[in-house]
Amino acid sequence: MRRGLAVLLLALSLPALPGRAEILPVDLELVLALDASGSVDDAEWALQLQGVAAAFRDPAVQAAIGRQPLGRIAVALVVWAEGNRPKDISPWFLVADAAGAEAFAQTVERFPRRIENGGTGIGKALYFAGNQILHNAYDGGRQVVDISGDGSETPPSEWTLSIRGARAYADAHGIVVNGLAILSDDPGLKAYFQREVITGPDSFVIAVADYTAYAEAMRRKLLREIQTEPRLSSLP
Repeated sequence: MRRGLAVLLLALSLPALPGRAEILPVDLELVLALDASGSVDDAEWALQLQGVAAAFRDPAVQAAIGRQPLGRIAVALVVWAEGNRPKDISPWFLVADAAGAEAFAQTVERFPRRIENGGTGIGKALYFAGNQILHNAYDGGRQVVDISGDGSETPPSEWTLSIRGARAYADAHGIVVNGLAILSDDPGLKAYFQREVITGPDSFVIAVADYTAYAEAMRRKLLREIQTEPRLSSLP
């Protein structure tokens, strides 16, 4: 009896073991997936990074985040190229104010290009980006992957995940896929993104003629993704 009491007292005196990291609710979990394939030269790569950074520094984008119910989003950068080559990802950032937006902007504009060349592996990029959403420390009311690119899926040299399979994966987990199509190499890319890439409620494509218009397109896209409005059909 005394031995059992001693064990109980010892157990009560020990510090509690840390549990699983707490999941933080946010309004939106967003992955910005940037194209680093062989069709993207160094100048175009830089314009992508500068465009994302500028968009998060935009006062209208920051104000849109603040107007959401929780006033915060989680965002990460993913870099992709050929389907069966490794992907790159930044840490996840919590953006709830100008300081958080600036921290993400600085990371993006300095992000090294460790992935380049090769084909255009959109299917694997979608799967990788979606998987990051499912295994982070946030719980978003909405989950969005945004694919930026200047070309359609190229035939892989070996088996890889198709766009159709990746879209099914996103649909199964409630992840919306939007697109930002750069038309400099393929004027029909917007229609391709609409037909083959985007999925989920209210998914959309924004198209630009070339990378010089990327920053403004990213700003408009973020405003549309961050702000939520009730659907008229759902109102009483």
